[in-house]
Amino acid sequence: MSLAPQELENTASKYASEAIKFDSQGARGMAITHYQHAIDSLVKLLQLYPNSKLNTIYKERCNSYHNRIGALQQSHGVEPAVDPKASESEQKASVKRQENENDFEDLVMKEKPNVTWDQVIGLDEAKSALRESIVYPTKRPDLFPLGWPKGMLLYGPPGTGKTMLAAATANEMDGYFINVDASSLMSKWLGEAEKNVSKLFTMARKYTEKEGKPVILFVDEVDSLLGARSSEVGGEVRTKNQFLTEMDGVNGKGKQLMLYVIGATNKPWSLDSPFLRRFQKRIYVNLPTQAARENLFEQYTAPLNKNLSISNGELAKLFDGYSASDIKDVCQAAQIKTVHEIFDSPDYHEPIEGEEPIQPRDLTTDDFKNIMSRRKPSVSLEMIRAYHKWSEEFQAL
Repeated sequence: MSLAPQELENTASKYASEAIKFDSQGARGMAITHYQHAIDSLVKLLQLYPNSKLNTIYKERCNSYHNRIGALQQSHGVEPAVDPKASESEQKASVKRQENENDFEDLVMKEKPNVTWDQVIGLDEAKSALRESIVYPTKRPDLFPLGWPKGMLLYGPPGTGKTMLAAATANEMDGYFINVDASSLMSKWLGEAEKNVSKLFTMARKYTEKEGKPVILFVDEVDSLLGARSSEVGGEVRTKNQFLTEMDGVNGKGKQLMLYVIGATNKPWSLDSPFLRRFQKRIYVNLPTQAARENLFEQYTAPLNKNLSISNGELAKLFDGYSASDIKDVCQAAQIKTVHEIFDSPDYHEPIEGEEPIQPRDLTTDDFKNIMSRRKPSVSLEMIRAYHKWSEEFQAL
């Protein structure tokens, strides 16, 4: 079902307002991303309603945002270094090359992600698959005479920990973690998605080949880049073909290339079959088990005031079917409820000097039951059945 034109226009205005805010604060990367989201919404309006009388205005807005993106891209804050002895044409080529390389520098987390395996509760099968495919070959490549998988697909319901799995894997290696949102990659700098894919892989190869360090290229929402579409335009086809070519290069570039591509998706069934073959490991990141939910409640309620009668096991049973992020949201909502009671009390006052501030009361099981009555799980049974059905046909551990 298509979005109403008013809803799309409101979405575009919201993104544009956020972009202007980030722009004024000097947050160049966030401003570019939000300007591009605004462009995406307006382009969708133009496509869905080609005869609208407002299309001239929408096109002007697109051009305005696009021009601002171009200006922000050029304002890196420092001039690219050039060889003063080089000819003018060589200097221009050097500047252009460095600008292209800088396009994706903001996607590189040069410090290890601050996520450990212990923080990824449950998901033992997924952890094992990532360890044996990425961590072990990185530490002992001599043990893998036939090479190892370079492409991994993490799929499953939203909020189950796909990004945390990739980050924890990167944290165990002495290397780089490049995190890119595929939907932004497709739309960034309108009409240049194909070039962006090439630049992204070029940058990743540069880090692993020149510095000899492993690189994880994590592509979130990979279905927006590789999904099957009923009506693709030429740019989308070329972009997908470019990604195929780059993946083939990663998989076929000898046994020792330490470049790994991890794709994450909530909609694996929308992926084209040619891309599935490039992801040798296809890992189902499922909802947390009973034991995992107990550990999640233990982790998220540890810093909170809670009644000693609260049982993590009981809470885990109550919240069967909830994702890891759902459980975090539930614990947060319960805590907010007790804080609200403090501020809502007729006796509340700001603490004066020397006075002990009022603390929230202890949480009880009833608090969580109350939250459960108002907060349903984000993943339906129909979705779970769809994931299981897809797994039976395509899962590859």
